[in-house]
Amino acid sequence: MTRHGGLGPVFCTIVPPHILDRLARNEDPALSGPARRSLERDALERTRRRLTTVAGATAAAPAGQETGNAHRTIYDAGHGTDLPGGEVRAEDGRPGADATVNRAFSGLGATFELYLRAYARDSVDGRGLPLNATVHYDQKYNNAFWNGEQMVFGDGDGEVFLDFTIPVDVIGHELTHGVTQHSANLAYFGQSGALNESVSDVFGSLVKQYALGQTAAEADWLIGAGLLAPSVTGTALRSMKAPGTAYDDDALGRDPQPASMEHYVHTGSDNGGVHINSGIPNHAFYLTAVALGGHAWEKAGQIWYDVLTGGKLKPDADFADFAALTAAAARARYGAGGELQGVQKAWAEVGIRTP
Repeated sequence: MTRHGGLGPVFCTIVPPHILDRLARNEDPALSGPARRSLERDALERTRRRLTTVAGATAAAPAGQETGNAHRTIYDAGHGTDLPGGEVRAEDGRPGADATVNRAFSGLGATFELYLRAYARDSVDGRGLPLNATVHYDQKYNNAFWNGEQMVFGDGDGEVFLDFTIPVDVIGHELTHGVTQHSANLAYFGQSGALNESVSDVFGSLVKQYALGQTAAEADWLIGAGLLAPSVTGTALRSMKAPGTAYDDDALGRDPQPASMEHYVHTGSDNGGVHINSGIPNHAFYLTAVALGGHAWEKAGQIWYDVLTGGKLKPDADFADFAALTAAAARARYGAGGELQGVQKAWAEVGIRTP
């Protein structure tokens, strides 16, 4: 198993490899074929990322470009794999007939708005990085990814997965990998990798909640709701409220996420279970947000954002390290009152002690 992280951006997908692995072994070629091709494409893109990445080298905002405003460009791969593809909509362009293009454009904007309005962060790098995305990538491609430079969306196979631009939290999740890349750069392995995935789930969910104006109590806390085809027995890819309950399907299997350290999964696959054990810090954030009440991006989200960008989160941080930093951030911003107690109680419920 190769350990990734700490050396620049990594290749991050929304659908965990354990899901695609299971589908690839299905006897029905309508399920196994697209899954197998998606795994192969992911492997190729991951290798390309490792070979071409120079740590920290990403596009900057063009000279003279106004800051504090989104700079989005959507490209169409035309079901091919050459990136970025042909340009189909720029920042000043109007919505067209392609709903996928329009959803991608809106989702980039929703993510930009959360970070700017809630945390005064100008794009994923904090310096106005243009947000580029490619749609209609490959044929029946069952994933979406951030490759260190841009977003890429598959159309899904129509059997298990629908269009990957449908859930706005998927877009927020993947772009948040860019925020992590430009701030904490959490290593993509084991608990630090699970934290990397969890942070993306946290802010992906907050993008959706912010766009809908939902409170923590009103939110569904699902990641990827609307992505699964109607025939699938499940509601989403993951549940932050109840990890392990997002799906239980003959083809997909059962959601393997644990909600506490008592059920932590030790595995060598998926970079040490980064998409599985992320359920533990996910649940801690959900419990914190509900305990603090109101809009989750305001207090709970602010605490998590302070940790992500505060400079004290080490690339190889484990869950206990992150929990301690959230307690310290709550104390620093809000004092020793209810906010701190809410954070400490949430981590205690998932089996992690905080100072």
